[in-house]
Amino acid sequence: MVVVFGIVGFLANEYRFKAVGKESYLMIIIPVLLLIVFHLNGRQIFEYDSDGEALNFKNRNIIPFLNKPLHDEFPKYKLIKYDVVTIFFMKRLYVTVSSKTNGSTMLKYQISYLTRKEVNDLKLSLNKVVKANKEKKR
Repeated sequence: MVVVFGIVGFLANEYRFKAVGKESYLMIIIPVLLLIVFHLNGRQIFEYDSDGEALNFKNRNIIPFLNKPLHDEFPKYKLIKYDVVTIFFMKRLYVTVSSKTNGSTMLKYQISYLTRKEVNDLKLSLNKVVKANKEKKR
């Protein structure tokens, strides 16, 4: 919406009001830059469910046409390891799952919009599953 309002404001200024000079281009540039940062930051909605015998991960965007939503569900015993990587303002969750065809598969989820508490709760839950899987292998 910010991009649309910026374009409407720019066009209104250029063709009708002429209130602002060359600075009117900022009404387009700034919203487009914000949209690019928003897109690079990743999918905004991350849902995780560990109830029962399966792990369920959903990662989707608020704007449906920007990215294809991710949905993965697999049994808990297939989880090998996980890793949370933080680079500046972007957070990613890498989950390694055992697979029949090629040994293991890495699944990637964007968790940039989770709070610190939500990330810690996610880590705690995944740690329990990984620890239980290691004890079953022994």
